[in-house]
Amino acid sequence: MGALAAAVREQIPGEAQVLISGGGPSGLFLALDLAGRGIPSTVIEPRGSVDHTRPRAKTTNARTMTHLRRLGLADALRAAAPLPVDYAQDVIFCTRLAGPAAHELRRFRNSFQLVPGRYGPQPECGQQVPQPVLEEVLRAAAARNPLVTFITGWSVTEVREVRGAEGPVAARPDVQAAGSQAAATLYAAVVADASGSTATIRSSYVVGADGGSSAVRRSLGIRLEGSSAALSNISILFRSKELGAAITLDSAVQYWVVGSEAAGMVGRMDLADTWWAIIQGVDPGKDVAPGDAAALVRSLVGAEVDVDVVATDPWTARMLLAPEYSRGNIFLVGDAAHLNPPWGGHGFNTCVGDAANLAWKLAGVIQGWANPRLLDSYGLERRPVAARTIRDAAANGKALAYHFADPRLAGHGPEGVAARQAAHEALAVKQSEFDSLGLVLGYAYADSPAVVPDGAPVPAEDPIRYVASATPGALLPHAWLQDSTSLYSRLGGGFTLMAYDGAPGGMHGGHAFAEVLEAGARQGIPVTVAMVGPADDGTPLSELWGAPAVLVRPDQHVAWRGSSAEAAAAALTVAAGSAPAGYASAGASPQSTSFTSSQDEARSSYVDAVIP
Repeated sequence: MGALAAAVREQIPGEAQVLISGGGPSGLFLALDLAGRGIPSTVIEPRGSVDHTRPRAKTTNARTMTHLRRLGLADALRAAAPLPVDYAQDVIFCTRLAGPAAHELRRFRNSFQLVPGRYGPQPECGQQVPQPVLEEVLRAAAARNPLVTFITGWSVTEVREVRGAEGPVAARPDVQAAGSQAAATLYAAVVADASGSTATIRSSYVVGADGGSSAVRRSLGIRLEGSSAALSNISILFRSKELGAAITLDSAVQYWVVGSEAAGMVGRMDLADTWWAIIQGVDPGKDVAPGDAAALVRSLVGAEVDVDVVATDPWTARMLLAPEYSRGNIFLVGDAAHLNPPWGGHGFNTCVGDAANLAWKLAGVIQGWANPRLLDSYGLERRPVAARTIRDAAANGKALAYHFADPRLAGHGPEGVAARQAAHEALAVKQSEFDSLGLVLGYAYADSPAVVPDGAPVPAEDPIRYVASATPGALLPHAWLQDSTSLYSRLGGGFTLMAYDGAPGGMHGGHAFAEVLEAGARQGIPVTVAMVGPADDGTPLSELWGAPAVLVRPDQHVAWRGSSAEAAAAALTVAAGSAPAGYASAGASPQSTSFTSSQDEARSSYVDAVIP
């Protein structure tokens, strides 16, 4: 249907197969991913347009860019981004940006997977782009897609179960995990516009992608739990015609200024005269007027340049996580399920990862080829990822610019040189914030019931070091093939049985795995077989995988690896949610996942926080 801007009550549909509350990055990505799988959805979003004075997230990592590539939107986003990857790739810690007191303290190269040219670990490298630009790209794609009904000017205020309950869904004590209720269960979502006019939409599936104050989550009675930072921060969007020429350091995507008067970050928003800054460690009770904000920016710069403040936005880092991600056929994605500190740029990327995980599972259940139990794996897989991400970002939040401030850093004598060398060494602790490939690509769903473990150890979690592995549950290791195409280009839209063409054991040609295609045809499971040759450096992909073949899920994670066509066919059934009797995950329940260790609690300057 496309977009319905400022829709009147009569235009609100009475029914939707999938109702998505919230049209931010996770909600729109989910709608577009579902549409690519033939599933229509209705997205309800209160904002009529995006606000470019609140750029929020600026880092789209390599994994999210690869997700966007799958939807055909990676090139569109790069074309819309005001900063090309070629502009700069490094993060520089410094004492000031300009003048004799400007000294580089430490540099993190190719931060946020910013690598010009061909990128190895994924088919796409990262991209620096303000979140409003990303949202506009997603909105334009939604407007073009006949399977996405995008309604702005309205908000979901409450969700109720239509059958068997008078109150909110949370009042049902028998509502258990996702997919456990009868398929006939319907939900009624009450939507309202700014004038107070209301309407009701009935849906079989409801997704709360409506942010930290999610009405969908409140309807379920689920609270975000965790902590908040004791000090706040102020984001400043400003224009300056003189700043670019005044900077005496190399170009960088971010400058972290370690100053004794003000500490924080500065970066370009575009190649013209728009910039952003974040002042760190601010008293949350203090108001900052535009004149004060301009003075703070000049303090970071270290020179009297023109500063025209466009907007200020105070905020406090929060480390919050929902104890569960779904009830019945109501699901929470993105900020509705977790709030991440921005350190490392993982927040909205984690949100998109949620949507990508849920989309193919919803599509499978709706189309009838997946067992409804498959939906249980959404929270089992994604909640630990959020917990790990929050844990690492929270650790980086304990080492912000002001923690390294020292008035001796700007000195020119031996004392200054010694202070800067000490700061250089101390700043090594920040590597995982900017060089976080282990966090971006190294998460695995090894304990999920939607993968078939093979007994091999899973690579140890490390936020920095990514160990490419085809262990079931891990992301398919990427490779560039000898014809210069990406291995990921050989993946189908559903499951893909990928086999090395040339592996020993008689597995030459797709006919060797005809049994997998037959199993898919019997059960209606979309599956293709792809025979692939060596990587462009001559490495046999069977060596990269640790097996002659891998079964890859629609979200590009490995469900199984091995050599037997019979075993691959059985794995296809498991990955579609029909686990054999007695099959159980070895992992802990989602409620047992912790993102703050007792040792971290003792060192933390965070305060407990709960959002109902």
